[in-house]
Amino acid sequence: MKIGIMAVTAALAVALSGCASIVKGSSETIAINTIPGVRAACTLSNGRGTWRVATPGRVRVKRSMDDMDVTCSSPGYTDAEGTIPSDFQTWTLGNLLIGGLVGLIVDWSTGAINDYDNRFEIPIYPSQGYTTPGMRIPVRPPTS
Repeated sequence: MKIGIMAVTAALAVALSGCASIVKGSSETIAINTIPGVRAACTLSNGRGTWRVATPGRVRVKRSMDDMDVTCSSPGYTDAEGTIPSDFQTWTLGNLLIGGLVGLIVDWSTGAINDYDNRFEIPIYPSQGYTTPGMRIPVRPPTS
């Protein structure tokens, strides 16, 4: 009888381990936009990979405990750099109650215990001597 209970308990622990991996998954989608709304090519990277997206756009990335580094470039603009912080999801500690240490290790290794903001806006500025389309250039009045 004890062996049967132990077998059922072990099976449940294995089945329920990695709860955040099952509930949230190990990847998520982030919407990226530049301010002002300039079309730019952006590269996002963390410890689990590198992804590219054109703004405004959405990109599916793998979660990680590492912050997400973002670099955007557009002709006539200086490169913009930013960081999306990786947030630890404290609710995943519930794995200790359900899946035990195995569940927590599974979620940690897949990045499922971390989360990024689902929207990120990055400021981008014109290069020196470049004017954006529609920008009015002040004209000096003639001197006498």
